[in-house]
This record gives sequence, C-alpha cells and structure tokens, in this order.
Amino acid sequence: MDDFQQFEAFQKCRILVRAVGALVNNGTFSKDSVLVTQLRRTMLSIYSNFGEGFERDGNREFIQFLSISKASIGELRAQLLYALDLGYLDSERFEELNDLAREAARYVGGLIRHLKKSAFRGHKYNQNEPPRSASKHIRRIASQEGKT
Repeated sequence: MDDFQQFEAFQKCRILVRAVGALVNNGTFSKDSVLVTQLRRTMLSIYSNFGEGFERDGNREFIQFLSISKASIGELRAQLLYALDLGYLDSERFEELNDLAREAARYVGGLIRHLKKSAFRGHKYNQNEPPRSASKHIRRIASQEGKT
C-alpha cells in the first residue's frame, strides 16, 4: 500500500469519525464544551496515530501506533457512553455509534494481527526499494535501472 488511507481499517475509522463528528456538531452536545473538545481530540488521535505509524515505514512502529489508534477508539466508546448517561445521546443512536466503533476496532485489530504475522518488516528495511512516497513512474525507472 502506498497510503494509509487505502487500508480498509482506516476507512472504517473514517466512517466512525464522520458519524460522531456529525453528532458533535449538533446543538445537543454544545451544552458540554469539555466533552466536545475531548471527543474531537480523541477522533483526531485515531487518525493521527494511524497515519503517523504508517509513515514510519516499519511494521513494528506501525503496530505500536495502530495500537494507540485502537485504544482511542475505545476511549471514544467510553465518551459516547458518558454522553448517553448524561442525556446528550439516546440509546438507539448510542448503539449505532458503538457498533461502528466496535467494527473499526475489529478492523484495526485485524490489521495489527496481520502485521505481526507478516514476514515483511517494512519499507525502511528494504534498501533496494525507493521510498513509498515516490511516484510509480520513478519506482518503475529505478527498477529498470537496477536490471541493466
């Protein structure tokens, strides 16, 4: 993969964050600015750790950051439970969001398990490969040059 956005696990996280983000922008949550701020930080952490871990170009570091991202999903679930208990959220909407969060966490956990089993250690360990950020054209040229 060339970009962390390509992972299905990240796409599941985006679905979750969009759903919670729409809720946070709702007037009901405006009563509790501390909760809104914390929810936004938590959602940002989910994205940030996924992206940062991927850009480290090593599976062990990616796993570490994915673990933090997954933990932030758990934190978000707890915050949504808090919102439910304080009456900012009805039980039906809570269950929908909680299900999205569980699904995102399952996908991130599955990616972690896959990376742990993978023999590929990461792009930074492959000295013959150009960086992931290089365009396909540049990588194709580099591979052709290595054949001559």
